[in-house]
Amino acid sequence: MGRSSSRHARERDGDGSSGGARGLPRALALTLASALVWGVAHFVTGRRIAGSLLLALYVAVAAAVAAAATVYRSDLLHLAVQPDVLQRLSAGLVALGVVWVLVVIRSYQILRPLRMPISARALGAAAVAVMCFAVGVPVAWSAHSTYVYRDALTSIFRTGSENGRQVDTEDPFNGQARVNILLLGGDSAADRTGVRTDSMTLASVDTETGDTVLLSLPRNLEHFPMPPGPARDRFPYGFTGDGPLNPGLLNEVYEYAEQHPDVVPGVPKNHRGPELLKATIAGILGLRVDYYILVDMFGFADIVDAMGGVKIKVTEPIPYGLQGAVLQPGYRTLDGKEALWYGRSRTNSSDYVRMGRQKCLMRAIAEQADPQTVLTSFDKLAAAAKRTLATDIPQELLPALVKLSNKVKDGAEIRSLQFVPPLIYSGNPDFKLIRKLASDAVNSDPHAVSAPPSGGQSGSPSASPSTPDGPSPDGSEPPKPDSKPVSLEATCP
Repeated sequence: MGRSSSRHARERDGDGSSGGARGLPRALALTLASALVWGVAHFVTGRRIAGSLLLALYVAVAAAVAAAATVYRSDLLHLAVQPDVLQRLSAGLVALGVVWVLVVIRSYQILRPLRMPISARALGAAAVAVMCFAVGVPVAWSAHSTYVYRDALTSIFRTGSENGRQVDTEDPFNGQARVNILLLGGDSAADRTGVRTDSMTLASVDTETGDTVLLSLPRNLEHFPMPPGPARDRFPYGFTGDGPLNPGLLNEVYEYAEQHPDVVPGVPKNHRGPELLKATIAGILGLRVDYYILVDMFGFADIVDAMGGVKIKVTEPIPYGLQGAVLQPGYRTLDGKEALWYGRSRTNSSDYVRMGRQKCLMRAIAEQADPQTVLTSFDKLAAAAKRTLATDIPQELLPALVKLSNKVKDGAEIRSLQFVPPLIYSGNPDFKLIRKLASDAVNSDPHAVSAPPSGGQSGSPSASPSTPDGPSPDGSEPPKPDSKPVSLEATCP
């Protein structure tokens, strides 16, 4: 009886072509109401069962979204790094979009006058198409972004079964008090063969508090011991490089391993470099190296551009590029190219000065990569990340790392220690001192600090900073090197 009365009402509204045209605004208004709250059109036309079902479904979806945004908000980031969850979410968004569009179309079908002139029909169809577009595009964009994000996530982070790094989700850090992640900046410029890791920093993070110590090694460190096995068999007295163009610096180890698979047997291409460098740095510092993240320095510029730039204080003029450009002092928003040169330029400075700038740049990017920035440049960031990042962190560890990163951002202390002159001289490093200082920096935690590798070398038997003896030429005492980690907040402008 409800459908019969609805039909008679529509016939009265459409009695004559002019009457149908007059009934169109009411039909469109109720269709819009149904697009905003499912079931309105069905209730108006007497379809109470269908209207009730649609309204119940609408309330359930709205309640789920509200609960996710409020009650379970803290769990969203945890879920956002699980590819299976993202796949289901993407499929659910597609289904939601299809259902929503069908609700709009069906609502108009049961509301429109039966007799309308062609012009009114065209106008009604156009208005409904606009409504479908308005509800469909945001949902489609959300589904697309979820798919792009999942694709980037699975491209960068492999599962534990794929990379041989199984993770117990109940105890993701295996009972360790600290997790140690090697942060590498690779420079694969067109005038270079392969990858040179010009930035090497071990981030040691307390798994309970998020307190972090950044231990940085210079790219030009020499005479360092190689890890036991084929690498040490080839270089029993420390790494000496491969020919006159490669004199044996720490930043050459990655590419040497890629070019000489016999020093890392059984490890596939593109993984040999990270494995040998992790083992080498573990021996230098006397610390475990759990995972690595490699950032291509030129792709890094794309990430900064996708973020809309990075705000930082430049304390002195920094020449960059081949055209004589200069980053002037002051608070500046650097684009990708400028940020890259801020972290790479050695003109009128040194490797050690730029190492300090790199830490401040990392800190600024971490602080400014807020959710709004990520959402507004999502596709660009995802594409840049796929081109730029490589890691052996397994997907299963990501939820735990997300929780840990929240602790780091929510007030955890971040300190930095650089093994550079005058504390450590890269041409004649004191490896015993390096290990001692690294151990002290992470509070000598037994879960994070291992015994020095057997047969490890030291540039000298001294356990004190290798600074020149006696006063300086002007009679004053030379400054004592800082042998303890310092806060990035205090040292970065």
